[in-house]
Amino acid sequence: MLHRYPKRVTVLLLAGLALLIAYPAWGPAVFGESSAFFMEKLTLMLIFALFAVSLDLLVGILGLVSLGHALFFGLGAYTLAMASPDFSAASLWWMLPLVMLVSGLVATIVGLLVLRTKGIFFIMTTLAFGQMLFYTVSTSSMTGGTDGVFIMFRPSLAMGETPLIDLDNPLTFFYFCLALLVAVYLILRALTRSHFGQVLDGIHDNEHRMQALGYATTGYKLIAFVVSAMIAGVAGMLAAMQYGFANPAQLGWHHSGEVLMMVILGGMGTIFGPILGAFAYELLLYFYEHLTNHWPILMGLTIIIAVLVLPKGIAGLLLDPPGRQASLLGRLGGGKDNLAKGKQTSASDSDGKSVGKSAGEVSS
Repeated sequence: MLHRYPKRVTVLLLAGLALLIAYPAWGPAVFGESSAFFMEKLTLMLIFALFAVSLDLLVGILGLVSLGHALFFGLGAYTLAMASPDFSAASLWWMLPLVMLVSGLVATIVGLLVLRTKGIFFIMTTLAFGQMLFYTVSTSSMTGGTDGVFIMFRPSLAMGETPLIDLDNPLTFFYFCLALLVAVYLILRALTRSHFGQVLDGIHDNEHRMQALGYATTGYKLIAFVVSAMIAGVAGMLAAMQYGFANPAQLGWHHSGEVLMMVILGGMGTIFGPILGAFAYELLLYFYEHLTNHWPILMGLTIIIAVLVLPKGIAGLLLDPPGRQASLLGRLGGGKDNLAKGKQTSASDSDGKSVGKSAGEVSS
């Protein structure tokens, strides 16, 4: 994990942020009448980017691959749906903390159990917990079964009787999602650069060594697991607000697989990489779905090629550009050649000395 990014990464991230903020200015000129549709797509990309960032805290920073992370995404969606009044809008002042609280409590219980395992066993136990909740929600009449629960009103953000922002407005909601993503990114960047983040880094590299140094690694892993789940829960709440409903598909294992691909595609352990991965994945998905009915094959091939060609993801291109890699390889290659030449020269010198010595011995 990099604690400091090259300046070019910061510049590109700020440029991307400026481009998103200015979408109302250039969107209609580029997309015309479809600009509103593409703004909704961008909003979903921001939500999935938030979801992907939450998983990167586990996969990239801590080194724990989870196939049950959609559990917390769906939990956030269902918490919003079940807690929202039928005939009025809930207040975001208490809805957002409630979603984080429910996600955090469930993550604490699940984490105390699954963090006892490692490797493939951790993957399978997280998958099992996710599927347990998926089955429960799918078969319960309280949660609407397979139909899910509709959300009639988005939560409102007001100070007393005075509305602060109108989340029913698509543009306002777009900016709200963007602001949350930026806030979470900055918080996680600060977290990973702190002592806590360094401990997580050490656990990722060698947990036994960290235990030998006196760190209670289980506690650190549990905190990271809970924080990751709370962020995923917020992403699920935003998705439910965007879709207008919560359904079991948001809890499915395939949803966990999709966000894992976003993290891998973008670059694990970088925080900003999964954001790029979420945007790239959703753009590819939109393109392939309109290209052919067999789009899953194309998506699968794309992910395989990306993993083989870009093992560090899209973020790897920014952190270590191909030109710089080639230059580095060239310098290393030149160094090896010089080293080889040096060895050959040394060998020939030593051979000459040996020959001279032998000749002297013969003449004497």
